[in-house]
Amino acid sequence: MRVLVLAAGNDARGDDALGPMLSARLAAMKLPGLTVIDAFQFQVEHALDLAAADMALFIDAHLRQEAPVRLAPVVAAADCGEGSHALSPAQVLAVAARIGVPCPPAWLLSVRGRAFELGEPPSPSAQLALAAGWGLLRALLASPDPDRWRCWADRYAGP
Repeated sequence: MRVLVLAAGNDARGDDALGPMLSARLAAMKLPGLTVIDAFQFQVEHALDLAAADMALFIDAHLRQEAPVRLAPVVAAADCGEGSHALSPAQVLAVAARIGVPCPPAWLLSVRGRAFELGEPPSPSAQLALAAGWGLLRALLASPDPDRWRCWADRYAGP
């Protein structure tokens, strides 16, 4: 199973570093079939990366969520957005569909962040969310199967 991980975030902006921190751990594992891509934000170019994947996982830090981690399926948006930068995962899938790239089953792993100030390290709260995110990622990659990931999404839907 070929799994694509697209992580967004800026390691110079406090808790926004959660995505890159998780993706760095994943990349260091060098798992067969796993492709890890880091970016400051999701962009139209990422639609092309989906072509080589059987499953996709987007990772990003989110300010307005109660649970430390959330996992949710992603479906293509109705439109591709108005710009070429800062797309949502659903808009990346919409771009892929528009240009004829098959969209694999996709999920968004949201990790709770609280402080996104420039030049600050990740907050203590973010470190706890990072640990929870890492545990979930390890469980997901231990069984990269869309049906199993749907079960995990049901469990980690969170508020």
